[in-house]
Amino acid sequence: GQRIMIVTGYGSTETAPFAATTTWEVQRPGEIGLPAAGLSFKLVPNGQKLELRLKGPSITPGYWRMPEQSAAAFDEEGYYRIGDALKFVDDTDVSKGLLFDGRVSEDFKLSTGTWVNFAKMRGGLVHACAPLVRDAVLTGLDRNYIGALLILDLDAAARVAGKPGAREAELAHDPQVRAQLTDRLRDFATQATGSSNRVVRAMILDSPPDIDKGEITDKGSINQRAVLLARQAMVERIYTDPLQPDVIDCRAPA
Repeated sequence: GQRIMIVTGYGSTETAPFAATTTWEVQRPGEIGLPAAGLSFKLVPNGQKLELRLKGPSITPGYWRMPEQSAAAFDEEGYYRIGDALKFVDDTDVSKGLLFDGRVSEDFKLSTGTWVNFAKMRGGLVHACAPLVRDAVLTGLDRNYIGALLILDLDAAARVAGKPGAREAELAHDPQVRAQLTDRLRDFATQATGSSNRVVRAMILDSPPDIDKGEITDKGSINQRAVLLARQAMVERIYTDPLQPDVIDCRAPA
């Protein structure tokens, strides 16, 4: 008998349904091969990744009766923003195909396959922690639950701590600040309806986002991906068991 060749297909509902495939035996996980006939791929720099955009006759023209979502799904050249990143198997030989390189959109999936609506979740979390928190970075991609890195509002946190002019390094460990945030996070957790909108653990950033590391964009907003990259050690602490002393358990005591 002959060995059965297993190939890879890549795509989404919007690409009807596959947009790339291998025609050779794959050598590693994540290989997606080359674009299907008639499709055009565009790789656009997005942070440290290359964002994939697609165009061709098999790509959906938009979403039924959802004009705003349809407009946002395509770029100025009519390429569909699928939200994934790709990289070349071999930078010197594009015929060897492409590798899946994760998501570039802010929404993400937990390890259970549950989608997390980033914008809605972040907005709810910041509102629940106001005025102590001015922004938050969510963690949880391919993890069992959502975590959060909290960015303090220094003026509000300093008032709670009774320490005018204090900086992140001091306020992140202040008992009064941590106690108030713990109460707010636990109240927020009681409103959750499932793993897609429940923050289980959180940490407070003990240093401000660094523009030189790309954690702040040119427009002054927080670059979520860059913060996660620069604070990998903190992310790992969130998911370390047993619970670490500087990690806040957002669940109400049993």
